[in-house]
Amino acid sequence: MSYSPWVSRRKLLAAAAVLAVAAGAVVSQAVGSTASADETPLQTQLDQLLTNPAYTGSQVGLVVRDATTGETLYNRNGGNRLMPASNTKFFSSTAALAVLGPSFRFHTDVLASTPAKNGKLKGNLYLKGYGDPTTLEADYIALAKQLKTAGVTRVDGDLVADDSYFDHTRLGDGWAGDDESSYYSAQISALTLAPNGDLDSGTAIIETLPGAAAGDPVKLNTVPANDVLKVVNTATTGATGSASTLVVEREHGTNTVRVSGSFPLGAAKSSKWVTVWEPELYAADVFRRALTAEGIWVHGKIKNATTPTGATVLAKDESMTVGELMNPFLKLSNNMHAEHLVKTMGAVKKGQGTWAAGLAVVNDYVKSKGVDTSTIRLSDGSGLARKVNVTANSITTLLLAVQQEPWFQQWYTALPIAGNPDRFTGGTLSARMRNTPAANNLHGKTGSLTGATALSGYVTNKDGRKLVFSMLSNNYITSPRPVEDQVGVLLASWSDQTPPAAAIAPQTRQSDQPACESEWVKAC
Repeated sequence: MSYSPWVSRRKLLAAAAVLAVAAGAVVSQAVGSTASADETPLQTQLDQLLTNPAYTGSQVGLVVRDATTGETLYNRNGGNRLMPASNTKFFSSTAALAVLGPSFRFHTDVLASTPAKNGKLKGNLYLKGYGDPTTLEADYIALAKQLKTAGVTRVDGDLVADDSYFDHTRLGDGWAGDDESSYYSAQISALTLAPNGDLDSGTAIIETLPGAAAGDPVKLNTVPANDVLKVVNTATTGATGSASTLVVEREHGTNTVRVSGSFPLGAAKSSKWVTVWEPELYAADVFRRALTAEGIWVHGKIKNATTPTGATVLAKDESMTVGELMNPFLKLSNNMHAEHLVKTMGAVKKGQGTWAAGLAVVNDYVKSKGVDTSTIRLSDGSGLARKVNVTANSITTLLLAVQQEPWFQQWYTALPIAGNPDRFTGGTLSARMRNTPAANNLHGKTGSLTGATALSGYVTNKDGRKLVFSMLSNNYITSPRPVEDQVGVLLASWSDQTPPAAAIAPQTRQSDQPACESEWVKAC
């Protein structure tokens, strides 16, 4: 392992660091792993934290740098490739803001190839998606109202779901098969639907209420209502105070959702998210229901096809801007947002709505910011793929460089903020580092896969010095996530003048700890 100690002649190093950052380099001084005369108190304390038994037999990379000068203050295994999990979103989110722009909007169109006569369309009605991961049932209702205002009352042909803006590869390379039904691993389609304000595109919500008495079947409701999911309910109502063993899972290759287990009498409503097979047909079904509600009758069926060239746009829905999307995307670590942005970048810049094209765009951007892309591998935009390998050096280089981007403040604000209990402020860090100097100070991105955890971002120390840091941990058995928090708190509480004798222990609500071991748990 190698280190870059914080030497006393900081002014000379800082001047050299400015030149190095401008050239896209990293200041590094390799020394032995044992303590030396020029090892700083900060380095010593970070070393002590990383001797935690959780790291026995596992790997960790940690890099700390001055956010202004780029000076490297600490570097342990910063060049080692590790799985970053959702720290991958640093790459996809910054590239999207740079390539698409903060004001970019997705859109969904309703088209026809023949004009309506006396309110009737003789041909098909086309619903075409352009990659919007934020469309809600309300948006499809608004499209139906636009069509009614345009005077359409009947469609003699089919309702065609067109998701050809993206390719038909639904799941990322290396995504786990046992995640297929889970909301964080939904199919990626250019035409899709999210069930509520969390904007988990390609999913629906199964709401569960207990029956009238123990032993009765539970009561179910699907949000939004649709005819695509086929729910098979074998779940029963348990005794008052009994444990919930409710399981909601979609069968592979189908839209059959099986609800099983027990749900206690008197319990409050439970909401379980489940992914949908072929989201474009799900979106079209919800749109058809909206058309019916507006008195527009579609004679034909719902099918998947492409829109003919020259078709006329009859109605259009536009999304929030990409800049605005950053908040739900990063706060809640939304995987689907990342992948929609990647494929959209491919479509916009290379004419191909594919992962390959989009990731090439992401690589081009981060390379332009000084990241050595020959030392990393991006396999998706979210980090759900275990094939993704990056370094702590690459993350800190990117975090330093994007501070000069015109959209930086909007992106920085969208990062989760440690210890802030508001869900759309603290995000995946809302329950972590509470009541410490890191609370409402550290802006960072979490990462979570089995055997992988990450925390990287920005923090200001006690002297007002802003730092960037990246910590990646892999192949552990006991989670070292508490050590991440200790590192964050130590950096936030550090002072050159009066170094703390030891890291301040972070406070996390014990009730949150088990559920929030994964960032992709709705309770978090």
